[in-house]
Amino acid sequence: MLRDITLGQYYNTSSPLHRMDPRTKILWVIYYMVLLFVANSVWEYLIIALFTAAIVKISNVPLSFITRGLRPIAMLMMFTVALNLFMNPMGNTLWQWGFLRITDTGVITAAKMAVRLVMLIIGSSLLTLTTSPIVLTGGIERLLAPFRKFGLPSHEIAMMMSIALRFIPTLMEETDKIIKAQTSRGADFESGGVIRRVRAMVPILVPLFVGAFRRADELAVAMECRCYRGGGGRTSLREFAFEQVDFLALVWAVVLLAAIVAVKVVL
Repeated sequence: MLRDITLGQYYNTSSPLHRMDPRTKILWVIYYMVLLFVANSVWEYLIIALFTAAIVKISNVPLSFITRGLRPIAMLMMFTVALNLFMNPMGNTLWQWGFLRITDTGVITAAKMAVRLVMLIIGSSLLTLTTSPIVLTGGIERLLAPFRKFGLPSHEIAMMMSIALRFIPTLMEETDKIIKAQTSRGADFESGGVIRRVRAMVPILVPLFVGAFRRADELAVAMECRCYRGGGGRTSLREFAFEQVDFLALVWAVVLLAAIVAVKVVL
């Protein structure tokens, strides 16, 4: 399960999406999220789904590798769908047992939420899968640069976000090692009820937190030894520039928005 987490990982390959400016990709993800919650009909979701499939094809990242990131959040998705399915009092009743009630409006809302979550995970995963942590840090810093006039430490914020994303695969790998070590010593993490399983996680969480704090301290010492003092006066090894692929992404954004607006007007 831990190996299925793709958030924060970078898939090294060659594609137009990999060559795109990180600022364009970050803005595209924000734009994509807004469209997902603006969409309200089957046809609108179908258009976004077809667009997402085209982006996945262009990225040259295997679909199986991208969808693998959906497994760790399966329980969260099921809980969200169940909450929208049983706790929606509006609409005509399709089934009822005690206080549990399923309505036609609840079924539609639950289906929409499931589609939104799936496409949201796929879209956000493509950002980290096609952008290395260093490039992503530079893109976030450039986008936040105008806010320096208001005292916002753009470089420090970008660095923290990049380190957090970079540490996700590392912590997952360390968690997997701890689970295997505890299992080899006779620990049981699968049998018993919920309370028993929660208690069984204590021998995992304690060394994991200790290791995380140790890594953070080592990273801080290493950055201090290299005379890191934040973003003041620092230059960048790579200068970002918008290229043809970025302008094509803008065209795609306009076409996608026009298609959704057209569907809303017609239907």
